[in-house]
Amino acid sequence: MEEILIVDGYNIIGDWPNLREIKDRGELEEARDSLLNWLIEYKVYTGREVYVVFDAHQVPGLGKQYRKKSIIIYYTKENETADELIERLVSKLKSRKRRIYVATSDYTEQNVIFAQGALRISARELEIEKKITRKSIESQVSSSKKEMRSNIMSSLDEEKIKFLENWRRKK
Repeated sequence: MEEILIVDGYNIIGDWPNLREIKDRGELEEARDSLLNWLIEYKVYTGREVYVVFDAHQVPGLGKQYRKKSIIIYYTKENETADELIERLVSKLKSRKRRIYVATSDYTEQNVIFAQGALRISARELEIEKKITRKSIESQVSSSKKEMRSNIMSSLDEEKIKFLENWRRKK
């Protein structure tokens, strides 16, 4: 079953302490980039499709959608809230072959998307998932490095191993 994660970007930024701190320093773009970069890692690791919605309802314009690496990012149009766009996305994407999760801590939004058949993930739950994912990625990278080193060493004969060991000690 295909899984999709729709993220209320500013809701997450406002909830996660590290991102909120960056935003409060007046560096909202940096907080956005930090969230997006992690969501790209998350998408690669989990295989879930990821959509991120940023609320721009007070900014004039038609709204926009673009792809950053493997995730899709939406900015709402003038007079449209992130909640409205998220609801529209859930309605458009829902099918029996998809499981849709919406990451937001907005209680009203959670109820609306739940009524449409999506599952909710609170900002706190997503942050916990972030920590678990990061630890898992680090563990896999470490394990891969050890395995690669082991494979390289096992392919060398005794004479080459002694040569490399002597060379290493001379440095």
